[in-house]
Amino acid sequence: MTGLIAVGAGFAVFTGIGAGIGIGVATSKAAEAIARQPEAKGDINKALLLGCALAEATAIYGFVVALLIILFLK
Repeated sequence: MTGLIAVGAGFAVFTGIGAGIGIGVATSKAAEAIARQPEAKGDINKALLLGCALAEATAIYGFVVALLIILFLK
């Protein structure tokens, strides 16, 4: 049973991979948008930071779920 708990916690931590990919794609698109329209830099940065914060929050949720699985399902 403890092996399955470790596997479940490992899968929960994989949300960090999705968040990293999402933040990378968002950053590249924001850089392209700023290059095409430099006068909209402020608006683009606001949207980028909001999107990165939401993506990072999903990674943190996955980490918390993994910790809860390990700590409370022994």
